[in-house]
Amino acid sequence: MTATADFVIAGAGHNSLITAAYLAAAGYSCAIVDARAIPGGGATTEELFPGYHVDTCSTGHTLIQVNPLIRNDELGLVSKYGLSYIDPEPVEVVAFPDGETLTMSLDLDATCAEIARFSERDAEAYRRVISEYEEIKRILGATRFRPVGHGPTAAQLLADHPRAGTWTRRSMMSARDLILHEFESPHARAFMAWMASQTAVPIDGAGTGLLAYQIVSGRQARSWSIPAGGSGRLIDALVGYLSALGATIECDVVVDELLLEDGRCIGVRAEDGREWRARLGVISTIHVKHLVDMAPAEAWGADFTYGVETYHPGVPFFGGYFATSAPVEFATHAGPRSAVSSGCAGWLEDQALHLRAVSNGEFVESDTWVLVATPTLADPGRAPDGHHTVKMVTFNAYDPGGGPDKWEAMKDAHLDRQLEHLRRFAPGFTDDVILDRVVKSPVDVEAQNRHMFHGAPHGGDRSIAFTEAQRPVPGWAQHRMPIDGLYQTGGTTHPGGSITGAPGRNAAMVVLEDLGRDPSEVMEVT
Repeated sequence: MTATADFVIAGAGHNSLITAAYLAAAGYSCAIVDARAIPGGGATTEELFPGYHVDTCSTGHTLIQVNPLIRNDELGLVSKYGLSYIDPEPVEVVAFPDGETLTMSLDLDATCAEIARFSERDAEAYRRVISEYEEIKRILGATRFRPVGHGPTAAQLLADHPRAGTWTRRSMMSARDLILHEFESPHARAFMAWMASQTAVPIDGAGTGLLAYQIVSGRQARSWSIPAGGSGRLIDALVGYLSALGATIECDVVVDELLLEDGRCIGVRAEDGREWRARLGVISTIHVKHLVDMAPAEAWGADFTYGVETYHPGVPFFGGYFATSAPVEFATHAGPRSAVSSGCAGWLEDQALHLRAVSNGEFVESDTWVLVATPTLADPGRAPDGHHTVKMVTFNAYDPGGGPDKWEAMKDAHLDRQLEHLRRFAPGFTDDVILDRVVKSPVDVEAQNRHMFHGAPHGGDRSIAFTEAQRPVPGWAQHRMPIDGLYQTGGTTHPGGSITGAPGRNAAMVVLEDLGRDPSEVMEVT
C-alpha cells in the first residue's frame, strides 16, 4: 500500500499535529502516521483504570498559554473545537524534609505570606523576583515562539536591555547559585529549586540561571493550567481541526525507513512495508537518535551524525499512576491541604545532586524531588464521583545498575519507597485509598513512546550545549535537516520539550517560507 499527500508527517505528538494544522490551514494535504495506538505523544489522556482518565505524561499546559496558537486562538481550537483550560487554586503545596510545607497561591500576597513564615527577607526577595522577571519575559517569549535565525537570540536581546549586565550575568549563572544568592532560608531555597527543576534540567549547570525565574513566574501568573477533560483534549481539538480540512491520521504505524530519491526525502516506509509518499516534504518528530538510523550515514554527513551522537537525551522519568478514593492531603500549619500540583522537595543541595546524578546516568535510591499531580481536584469529571486520579513523578536513571531490564523486578518496590516518603507529609494517602495503580520505569516510558528516548520525555537535555542554535545539532537548528525535503519538529528542536507547541508552530513557519508562502496568512508573525 502506498499513500500520497503534499506532506507526510511521521509522529502525531502535539507539535507535529500543530505543524500539520498550519500547513492544512494554508491549503496543503497532510498524511500523519504514528507508532502508538492513539495520537498525542506526550499529551495523551488514557483510561488506565475503568472510569479513571489519566494523563500518562504531561498534565500542566502552562507554557502553551502564551503561544499565539492559544493566546490568539489562531486555529479556533478554543472557539470552535471545545478546548478550554482551568487555572487551579492553590497553585502548589510543597513539603520539606522537616515536615514544614509551603502553599503557593495565585494571590501574590498570600504566597509571600507563606514564605515570610520562614524569612521576611525571602518574602521580599520572592516579590522582587516575580516583579523583575516582568522586565524580560516578553523578550524570552519572543525567542521561544519563532524559529532559530528569525531574529536576535535571547543573549542578544538581553544585551540590549537597560539592565543588560544584571540579566546577562543571571542567564549565565546556574539556577542553584542564583537561588543561593537571592534567598536565605532553607525552605525558600528548596521551594525555588523544586520549581526550577520542573523542566528536568540540572539546576547546577552554567546557563540555567533563568530557570530560577521562568517556571515560578509563570505559575504565579496563571497557576499550573490544565485542559478541562485531560491533556488529551488539546489533541482532540487538533485532530478535529485537521480532520475538517481532510488530513488523515493513521496509528499503529512504526516508521523505520526514510524514502530517498536523488538525495531528497520523498516519504517514509513502515515496518510492515507500507509507504507514505510526499509531494512537497516530510516532517518528523522521530527522536533524532532514531532518525539517523533510517537513512544511510552518507545522507546525513559527518557533522550531523557527530552532533546526534553527542546529543544528551535528557533526564529520565519514573512514575506511579493511581485510581484513588481520596486525594493526597498534606499536613500543613493551616490544616490538611491539597493541590492539583504538589510534591516533596529535599533541601536545595540534595535536589541539585539528585538531578545531576540522574543526568549522569546514576540510579538514585531516595527521592528528593517528587511531583504529585491530582487534576481531579479541579476537574472532577476525569474520575467517578468523589474519586481521583493521582500521578507521582520523579527522576531516575534508565539503567538502575546491571542493565535497563533490571527495572522490571524492582519498580514496584521503588514506588513503594516513594509512597512511604510521601506519607511522611500526607499520612492519609494510605493503601486503603489506592484502588489500583500502574508503575512506569524509564524503560516503560520509552516503550510507551519511542520519542521518549531512554525514558526522557522532554526530547533531550536543555543545558547550554543543547539550546537554541545548538538544538538538536549546531548548524541544523532551523528545522531543516541535512536531507533535502526533510524537516524536524518536536522536543528535539528549539525550544525543547514540555507542552509549548512552539516547535510545531515554528516548524510550520519555516516550511511555509520554503514554499514561498507568507506564514502570516495563517499565523501571527512578529
